[in-house]
Amino acid sequence: MPLPPLLDRLGHSFRKPELFRVALTHRSHGAMHNERLEFIGDAVLNCVVAAVLFERFPAIPEGELTRVRASLVNRDTLARLARGLALGEEILLGGGEVRSGGEDRPSILANALEAIIGAVFVDAGFDAARTVIERIYTAEFANLDPTTLGKDPKTRLQEWLQARRIAVPEYAVTSIAGEAHAQTFTIECRIAAMGVATEGTGTSRRAAEQVAAATAYARVTAAPDAI
Repeated sequence: MPLPPLLDRLGHSFRKPELFRVALTHRSHGAMHNERLEFIGDAVLNCVVAAVLFERFPAIPEGELTRVRASLVNRDTLARLARGLALGEEILLGGGEVRSGGEDRPSILANALEAIIGAVFVDAGFDAARTVIERIYTAEFANLDPTTLGKDPKTRLQEWLQARRIAVPEYAVTSIAGEAHAQTFTIECRIAAMGVATEGTGTSRRAAEQVAAATAYARVTAAPDAI
């Protein structure tokens, strides 16, 4: 019998299917929710990621390993991975969370993904959980670069430019939209020496700057011969 789509993407067939349902249940939906599974899943995820980094980078000191691990298990990374699994479509939410767009809220997505990892661990043990985590993190682990991972986009961009003796970017607000309590900022990141200008949008100036810097970094590193 074929697995449901989400389980197929995870690569795990639950011996106790009720664990999977609880892992997908937000506290707004009912008393049997996923917070206990999230607790154990968070611990298992940190252990597996630490083990992968320890095995793959034997020369990197503890402080750097800690920084890289933090970047791989933070809320934003987990939410992005959860979106890649279309996890939001499966989470059971209360009416208020449904109406407020809870299925795409980063905290809810990240917590649900940790809960699923916890459910796999409870269902089948550490090795099964590690297999699921490595499947979810396939692209992340394949592209690991400890020299940049864990640094925010503005820092990565600035360090890349400074290493090539290029002036650091200038950031400017190009627009602010929305009410005072729910504003959206649009920021331009301009690297004059390279003729590069990118835009980023976010709910704060800092968030918008990071988006613009990430786009600029991707652009300049994709064509280094343009220097």
